[in-house]
Formats: sequence, C-alpha cells, structure tokens
Amino acid sequence: MESKTGKVPIWRLTEESSQHLEDVVVREFPLTIILNNQEVVTLLCSPKDLEYLAIGFLVSEGLISHKDEIKKLTVDEPRGEVQVATEDDKVLANRLGARRFIASGGGRGATAYSTTEVTNQTKIESRIKISTGEVFALMDEFIQRSEVFRATGGVHSAALCDTRGILVFNEDIGRHNAIDKIFGECFLKDIATDERVVITSGRISSEILLKVAKRNIPILISKSAPTDVGVSLASDLGMTLLGFVRGKRINVYANDWRIAHHGK
Repeated sequence: MESKTGKVPIWRLTEESSQHLEDVVVREFPLTIILNNQEVVTLLCSPKDLEYLAIGFLVSEGLISHKDEIKKLTVDEPRGEVQVATEDDKVLANRLGARRFIASGGGRGATAYSTTEVTNQTKIESRIKISTGEVFALMDEFIQRSEVFRATGGVHSAALCDTRGILVFNEDIGRHNAIDKIFGECFLKDIATDERVVITSGRISSEILLKVAKRNIPILISKSAPTDVGVSLASDLGMTLLGFVRGKRINVYANDWRIAHHGK
C-alpha cells in the first residue's frame, strides 16, 4: 500500500475541537504510454502495476489484440513511462491519433466507443447464472480487498471473479484505470475472461460497459449507479447489469434472467 499512498499534515476541525495530525492520501502519478516509439497517452493513475495498466489500455483501445504481438515491454517508473514495442509497428503506428492526456476520473474520449464499434460488438450469449447470495459474498470480499480505499477513500477498485470468488483485483485513482489493470493482468497472464464476472466500485457509463463487453463478460456488478446509455447497451448486448449492490440490496438493470433469487 505504501507505493499508492502518502501522508500529509492536516488541521482537523469539529464543532467542539481542533487538532493537527497526519492524514493518509492516495498518490497521483502521470504515466505516459509509448507504443513503437510514439507517445499514445498520458494517464493520471496510481503508481502500481503500471505494466498492467499500459497493456490493458492498449488492448481496450484496440491497439493490441494478441500477446504474441508484444516484442518488448519496459517500465521506466523514474521517467513515468511504459514503452511497448510490437512486431508490426507500422500498422499500429498508423492507427494512432494525436497524443492525449486523460485525467484520472474522466472518460477516455478515445477513437473507440464509436457507433460502428457498438454495432459490431458481438452479443454475449453466455448462459451463466449467479445467485443473490453469491453476489453478496463477492461484494463482501471485494470490499475487504479494497485496502487503499478503506485507508484513503480516494481510489476505485475492480475485480475479475467467478461465482465463487475474486480471481484478479486492483485499485487505482481512476475507475477506467482500475479495470484496465485487471484486464492487462489477464492479457499478460493468459487468464480467461469468458464466463466471468466483473465488479467495479465506479459508475457504469457506456465506455465502461463496452470495455467489459469486449472481453465477453456476461455479468457486470457495481457498488454505484449506471447511466441510461450504460443500461441500454447492457440490454442490447446481452449483459446482466447490477448496480447499487450494498448491504443486502441489488438493483438489476438488464438481463435479469441470469440472477437466481432464493435458489430459483
């Protein structure tokens, strides 16, 4: 946790008293992703698992499709860079647009997520089901794993799960980054995402929904709310979407047939 947090002096005030003490805050780190010697983007992120974030981002943007394409992967933390070289550098380089800067909480504004991409996204046909009890158990484990959030309140978390437990987990100051980190780890370690569940602490926008749908994941769960377009896309793409999973409450927004309630 030390690499993700730091301490700052604060003056804490209440109606009755005041005191000077130290507070734990998350670290913010600018990471530049360089593909085939061309700067693609600078992300504001948490300074951990930078290789997973870089690869997850490039995969989400459609700039890398297979692990075999990667010829070299170099993390230069002092310079704030991850450099990726691929076998077919000319093709990939020609697909890159202007270099972008993406703040930790904002949408990508990327070339992806166009109307064409939504139209071309394959509908998820998985027949997997999950019980309400399994959802609650996964969320309980998710909250317990979110150590940096509990210490600071300043990060988002994401996890890839099966119905029995969490398989891959990560945290970041950005909700997109946290999801890219889990998918980057899956990509580099050959961890299958089919028939899996993703949990996120963040809002489910259309970009987040499509990022998950690209991995052919049938169930997406959030502690937070979806947007109207997120709900519409989930319905159209065959994804079961759950939001506001807190305590013993679940809001099911799309494709509720995958949810087994009271064993049914």
